[in-house]
Amino acid sequence: MTDEAAATGDDPADGWFGESIAADYDDPGDGANSPETVRPAVEVLAELAAGGPVLEFAVGTGRIAAPLASRGIAVSGIELSRAMAARIAGKPGGERVDVTIGDMTSTRVGTDFTLAYLVFNTISNVTSQDGQVDVFRNAAAQLRPGGLFLIEVGVPELRRLPPGQDTVPFTVAPGDRGGYVGFDQYDVATQLFTSNHVTVSPDGTGRFHRIPFRYAWPAELDLMARIAGLTLKYRWSGWDRAPFTADSTSHVSVWQKG
Repeated sequence: MTDEAAATGDDPADGWFGESIAADYDDPGDGANSPETVRPAVEVLAELAAGGPVLEFAVGTGRIAAPLASRGIAVSGIELSRAMAARIAGKPGGERVDVTIGDMTSTRVGTDFTLAYLVFNTISNVTSQDGQVDVFRNAAAQLRPGGLFLIEVGVPELRRLPPGQDTVPFTVAPGDRGGYVGFDQYDVATQLFTSNHVTVSPDGTGRFHRIPFRYAWPAELDLMARIAGLTLKYRWSGWDRAPFTADSTSHVSVWQKG
């Protein structure tokens, strides 16, 4: 059990996304949940699915899977956290999502998907290179020939690190009744980093939440894909399909089986 799970009473089986995180995960104030963020992702995924069944790794609370299922697409999902998965059925379309509780590095639910996908930086939640390779292999094993595997993930912000510094802030949001600070702390020798979240409530009490990650450059992900029998088909800087460049802060990459 993590120290945080012990402090919050979360079920350790839910990993880093227990009830204390799941309860606020769909907060509409989070940009990841805004229609402007969700809609283009669903549009791209629906087009790539081409009418076939899809599989979401780390389906979470159904932020993407539920609206995709609302379009009549057969959506399956794998999710480690029961606390997160419990929110899916309450969303429009969520009752159509077939959810399996398990680890995306190894859990298998089928072999005939036209598209598997993993969004919102979640490949980085797997904190070893071997584990990330296993994610690619598991996706490839569940795709039909010609099927696609898509990942959305940020580009490590190492260009913002001057010599001797290991921390990059990504949000500073003060408010009249509290505030929030978020920052990433990198270990460039291991490619491990932590995402750190400090929240101060109106009464002055605070909470510190830390999640471990492992970053991988696009070229490293391409090699993982090759190990799994996949080849790069598309790489964009985002869901708008803008070209990926040296200045891109994220990428949406799609590999094809066979």
